[in-house]
Formats: sequence, C-alpha cells, structure tokens
Amino acid sequence: MQDTLNESTLAQILPGSWTIAATNFPMWLTGQRQSPRFSYELVSENPLMLSDDVSYVTAEGEQKHIFGLDTFGIDRDGNDEFRWRGKKLLWLVVSRWSVSGVSEDGSIAVIRFAKSLVTPAGIDVIVREGVAAPELRATIARATEEFGLTPEDFASLTWLGRSRGLGGGAD
Repeated sequence: MQDTLNESTLAQILPGSWTIAATNFPMWLTGQRQSPRFSYELVSENPLMLSDDVSYVTAEGEQKHIFGLDTFGIDRDGNDEFRWRGKKLLWLVVSRWSVSGVSEDGSIAVIRFAKSLVTPAGIDVIVREGVAAPELRATIARATEEFGLTPEDFASLTWLGRSRGLGGGAD
C-alpha cells in the first residue's frame, strides 16, 4: 500500500484515534509521558489539512494535550510530508512528518518525524484505537520494507505494550 500513500488515501486513512505501539522517539521513552495517543480530524481535503491532538498521561496521572495543525505538501527533495504547526502557545513550533507505510486494512501505520529545532528525528508505529493487533511486532518484522523501515529502524524501536498503557495486544 506504500505506493498509494497519496493525499487522497491519507485523507481517508488518518482521521481517527491511534495509539503508539512502538517508537524510538525519546518523548515516549522516558516514562514521563505514558499512554500516548494521536487523534486526527480532517479539516480539508484539498489541500489536505488535519487537526491533531497528541495526548498522554504524565507520571503523576494528569492528562496532557498538544494541539496542532498538519498541512500536507512536498518537501525540498520532492517527497510527500506533513508540516505540523503547534496551536496556542506552541504556534511558533514547526515540525515535519510523513507516513512511510500502512497496513493493507489501514489499521497500522508507520510515521517518521524529521529532526526539528526542539526534537530529534524519530519513528512511531501506530495502531488504530480499538483494533486488536496480535503479534504486531512479528507483523511489522515480516513487512519492514512495506512499512518503510530498514532493519536498523526496526531494531531501534521500543515496543510499548500493555505495561506502558497500550493494550490491544501489541506485545
């Protein structure tokens, strides 16, 4: 499905809520932010714009949200990407991300984040909320190329699983 990840396909696939199943992004690995969740809402299809809510629970049990607007476009190298801009106090913060692969049924996706002024580059494997994904790690391992992952990318991932608040059988 990677070859068909165009603007129209992404507009159909991304809206909804997703949990992070695996990551190499330091923000999710410190233990200070648990049960990370992305919620995307379609703002417009042409150009593709999504409103997003990145939520998590702090180590103290408080629910936190980071709100942003994602605009789809082409980067300097001719690759498709989203440009995220924070809302409210984060309006000056900009980052870039892309979907490198999606499962055939659209329930699993791999997102790559480019290095920004405030964050390193990173990868998240996300699963649509409410979808059981048994043997997720093995599924991704068997299809790394389809998900846009190198063997090194796959090896760098930490699988969050139930113990980190994912649920749904991500182990």
